[in-house]
Amino acid sequence: MLRIILVSFLILPSFASWANVPESFTQKNINYRTYFGECPSKSSGMLTLLLMKEFEKEKSLKSVKEKILHEKLDEKYFLSDYRISYNPVIKTLSIQLECPEPLAKVQVYKANGEEHYSAILAENAKMYEPQYENLMRAEKRINYPLPLLAISMEQLEAAAPIELAQFIKKMEVDLRKQISEIIISKNNELTIIFALGGKATSVFMGTDLWDEKLNKLTKIVGYVGKNKRYPTSINLVNTKKVVVKFSDKI
Repeated sequence: MLRIILVSFLILPSFASWANVPESFTQKNINYRTYFGECPSKSSGMLTLLLMKEFEKEKSLKSVKEKILHEKLDEKYFLSDYRISYNPVIKTLSIQLECPEPLAKVQVYKANGEEHYSAILAENAKMYEPQYENLMRAEKRINYPLPLLAISMEQLEAAAPIELAQFIKKMEVDLRKQISEIIISKNNELTIIFALGGKATSVFMGTDLWDEKLNKLTKIVGYVGKNKRYPTSINLVNTKKVVVKFSDKI
């Protein structure tokens, strides 16, 4: 539903009520049309306010885009994409923001094993500040615990983030929700720790063919779930010889 809001001044808390539908309003004889997509309304509202002030000050679309680039506002406000345009005929500035889905909490380690920093891996394979998860969770845009991803600086600077983001996105959501930890070694060996039936299950994925192995993993997890008997480990390193181990205790 499209809401038309006429204001003579802007009240920042009003951004908190904006949903992912287009919004239109007038400010200082300039019409604004905004769309936040799946972005947190709090951070996106703050960014929109900054961009509005810049446009009103300079009356220049170029200055708005330069501000975003020079101050890295896309990173600061968790954007994956944005589109800003101005129609001089109807005096309307359109601001469209897009944000990525968070996939995992990340702990980045140095070569000596010390933790370097924490971040959030998003579906576009970029790293964002941990605050991003808090904002998304506060607005109920994510409603389940994100898995913990442990990765080295070397892996982070290589192709691992892209490969992992693509891999996680291909998982069924129900399967993804059962992951507690993801580990990627320097040799690109992938290990996933699942919480199946309240017990830890280690899944060894090896270094390649993750998509093919994911299909087998999904079937195995579905099967053991129906039988209520959960394995301690699933070895998928060799796709031709899958090994599922159960505890001796029943």
